[in-house]
Amino acid sequence: MKNVNRRSWLKASMTATAGLFAGGYVNASPDAFQFEELKKKRPSDYYARLSSNENPFGPAASAKKALKAAIEDSFLYPRAYRETLLDTIAEVEGVDKSYILLGAGSSELLHATARVYGGKSSKVLSADPTYFSLVRSAESLGADWVKVPLTKELDHNLGAMESKVTKDISLLYMVNPNNPTGKIMTGTEIRSFCDLVSDKVPVFVDEAYIDYMKDPAGSTTVECVRKGKNIIVAKTFSKVHAFAGLRVGYCIAQPDVIKALTAEGPRNSLSGPSMAAAAASLTDAEFLKYSVKKNDEGKDYVYSELKKLGYDYIPSHTNFILFPIPMDGEDFRKKMMANQVSIKTALIDKQTYCRVSMGTLDDLGMFVDAFKKVASQKLNKA
Repeated sequence: MKNVNRRSWLKASMTATAGLFAGGYVNASPDAFQFEELKKKRPSDYYARLSSNENPFGPAASAKKALKAAIEDSFLYPRAYRETLLDTIAEVEGVDKSYILLGAGSSELLHATARVYGGKSSKVLSADPTYFSLVRSAESLGADWVKVPLTKELDHNLGAMESKVTKDISLLYMVNPNNPTGKIMTGTEIRSFCDLVSDKVPVFVDEAYIDYMKDPAGSTTVECVRKGKNIIVAKTFSKVHAFAGLRVGYCIAQPDVIKALTAEGPRNSLSGPSMAAAAASLTDAEFLKYSVKKNDEGKDYVYSELKKLGYDYIPSHTNFILFPIPMDGEDFRKKMMANQVSIKTALIDKQTYCRVSMGTLDDLGMFVDAFKKVASQKLNKA
């Protein structure tokens, strides 16, 4: 991964200014369409929300059907729906229900874990950068963060992480695929690492984006839990299942760990309709294929447009793309929002990056259009 130098920046700016992107989606998908036609139909206050890694193509029809049907039972406490979802997860993951804890998304599970392992005098070890929710929660409770920088290629530095595992570390936190980079450790790599270090320290593996990998079943660390290892694996329905607003997630760990997490919450925080929808979506293989396919179409489109504009990018195994930009991140973010496109920026090893979520092709067309305009302006690092 190389940083953007001034020559490539000037090339990108001139390309953007020249307007090589004429407004249509060139080979973006089998269903080619005209960007200008969609542009005419947009409300004037519409903006492309490409900052939160949401999935605009779901939920599945099966999930919506289950959701609507469960509304009729909303006057009841959702014990039956909870048991159905637990049974479904247990069958899919190959574990007993005593190994599973449900949460409203994975956020509740991250915070519960921070409360169990991240109090005063604790130390949480993770890569830097990564998804910081658990780390920040642990720090707020008095824990120290032991960070290990990513490699120059923005991969996890597993050797350096292993060297930091001492008796003082209370939890090792890993995200695979990683956010914000979109890079992965293969199933073999992360399972071998977890098998090695989990005898010394509890390991939490956040697999929020794992369904976007080529082989999710062969990439998960749930197998380590089945083997008795001290590992917590968290999964969420917020990404490929498009449940960001329905709030369903779960973690898998040894039963005694599940009991400890349960004592710190969450407890009965999911609604019956959400759990009914999740059980339907988890077994809807056709929808999952569709969701990943649409996401891949969006990535291919953005990849091709970034190439045309002279920009490098990091090939992603998630529903977002990270790429370096030669400008101030906050200035860039504000200018993109002024053009009705929200994105995220990150500073990694003194290099500014843009992280753009995959939306509909219409939203991504807005992103490319806005990026052309902003890239042609003189910004702080031009």
